[in-house]
Amino acid sequence: MCGIAGIASFDPQHRPDAEQLRAMCDTLVHRGPDGYGGEVRDGVAIGMRRLAVIDVAGGQQPIFNKNRTVRVVFNGEIYNYRELRQELEALGHRFATHSDTEVIVHLWEECGLGFVDRMNGMFAIALHDMTQRRLILARDHLGIKPLFFSLDRQRLVFGSEVKALLTSGLVQRRLDVDMLGQFLAWEYVPGPGTLLRDIRKLEPGCMLDVDLAAGRASHRHYWDVPAPPQDGMPQLSDGDWLDRIDDQLHRSVRRQLVSDVPLGAFLSGGVDSSLIVAGMERAHTFSIGFDDPTYNELPWAQRVANHLGVDHRFEVIQPQAAELFDHLMPFMDDPIGDFSIFPTYLVSRHAREHVTVALSGDGGDELFGGYETYLAQEKARQWQRVPPALRRGVLEPFIRAVNPTRKKKGLINKAKRFVEGLDYPAALGHARWRLFVGESMRNQLFTEEALREMPTPVGEHIERLARQARGRDDLNRTLYIDLRSYLVDNCLVKVDRMSMAASLEARVPFLDRELVELAFQIPPRLKVARGRTKILLKQVASRHVPRDCVYRPKEGFSVPIKHWLKTDLRPRMEELLSSTRLQAAGLFNVGTVERLKAEHLADRANHSHILWSMMVFEDWRTRWRVQ
Repeated sequence: MCGIAGIASFDPQHRPDAEQLRAMCDTLVHRGPDGYGGEVRDGVAIGMRRLAVIDVAGGQQPIFNKNRTVRVVFNGEIYNYRELRQELEALGHRFATHSDTEVIVHLWEECGLGFVDRMNGMFAIALHDMTQRRLILARDHLGIKPLFFSLDRQRLVFGSEVKALLTSGLVQRRLDVDMLGQFLAWEYVPGPGTLLRDIRKLEPGCMLDVDLAAGRASHRHYWDVPAPPQDGMPQLSDGDWLDRIDDQLHRSVRRQLVSDVPLGAFLSGGVDSSLIVAGMERAHTFSIGFDDPTYNELPWAQRVANHLGVDHRFEVIQPQAAELFDHLMPFMDDPIGDFSIFPTYLVSRHAREHVTVALSGDGGDELFGGYETYLAQEKARQWQRVPPALRRGVLEPFIRAVNPTRKKKGLINKAKRFVEGLDYPAALGHARWRLFVGESMRNQLFTEEALREMPTPVGEHIERLARQARGRDDLNRTLYIDLRSYLVDNCLVKVDRMSMAASLEARVPFLDRELVELAFQIPPRLKVARGRTKILLKQVASRHVPRDCVYRPKEGFSVPIKHWLKTDLRPRMEELLSSTRLQAAGLFNVGTVERLKAEHLADRANHSHILWSMMVFEDWRTRWRVQ
């Protein structure tokens, strides 16, 4: 695990230098505290900061092929590198190290652009072939590891984080106002965009093939979730599906245990993390909890740990919210508005005191249908059967008029969120309940000048992905959209940035490519049906952990941000969202923001999602001097 960065110049008069490369990589020291490696050749600078996990002594990068004409820097892990190495050695390749990185250069020699198809892992790769004068950027199949780039006629600049590109001094800091509209709507920027006009994400399953001599780059999408076979899905009994998923999940977990340093797992006591730990057999597990019982799952985590007989460590957190905010914002140079950055960082910091690698349960909800929003979509169809006069004239106005409660969820808060989602276009499906700034609120929140720079409709990326997912049943189309949007642009960003902020490598066995491809063949009735979520996966979990741990209400990994905005974080909110500051920036309608703050502070409404995302954005805009 590490952070990578580099520059490829197409202009012989403007070559990158070693100091410039070192400065870029130094911004990534949290991703790789164990060492620096980098060099400049033929107008191409590639470098990295290393977190040593495999071949601790010999895996320093860049790594070369035998005749030193191909070199690579790489962030991630190749879980099947031992099998690939055996194949390559049988073909005559000779290895100088025991690292997984070296497999990449030999695969390139053997397979060319097809090298990525052979790898099972998480990765962001920069490979420079000096003979062919080509630079290849590649990102793993599911987008577990990040990779950003800026490309123009003079050069390509790339890195694991946006801050590395900005530190090069070669990329302008121009705000993409159109993407700001998307960020406030969804709490993330849909790929391939970012909040900066001149920086893009390399999307999952994609490669950028740069012809250095011609100064041209071609984009290749090398993998996607396979479409349903034309002859139909496998006809298996429910019991057969249960066995197949159980077996494949166990294999996926075992495959990701390869490490030369201490390894553990996060454990919340929920279905996904419990299954990961069950597959490890022997494990060190880590949890955190809070004083507020509605945000504390420690008893469930302890119950699962006791059942599985693992070495479990936990910590009850009394977070200093303002200090945490100041500490975490420098890691949010590609910001998200997800509250759960806080607990994700805290549990990562706790785990890092004991291990260097931790397995996480992310991805289970998107593959097996675990989100409550899927049930909201199901209930919305039933809601339409209520007579319109009763529904629109009585029930919905009454629910909107009720003040939210202090609880994390609860019946009143769920009912209010449900009717809010009904205001958004039905074409968005269950994503309506992930949307926080729709077209109506957008028109109130932004100034007229900002709105003129927002041509992209709020739900454009959802509808685009829905078109790409044609041919799938309704549920698997929904899961495909989540896999390609909410998971990659929000959840995996959170896990990567917050674990790396603690210099901890996080692995996600649910996103093993073989498991993903199998999961999308499962009949939808075994995922979500009749008010139940994650049906098949919960049956698998019941084989390994107590049933009451499996069949309990889903809580999610969050913090009481709506309360913090009224207490610990209120000074930050008042500072970042002050009328004077917002007026000077000219992006937001000051009157609307003042109303949102007042309603939230008076407990008349829960505007925490909008207010928090605006705070994150304003800190980001100031911190990175974005124009």
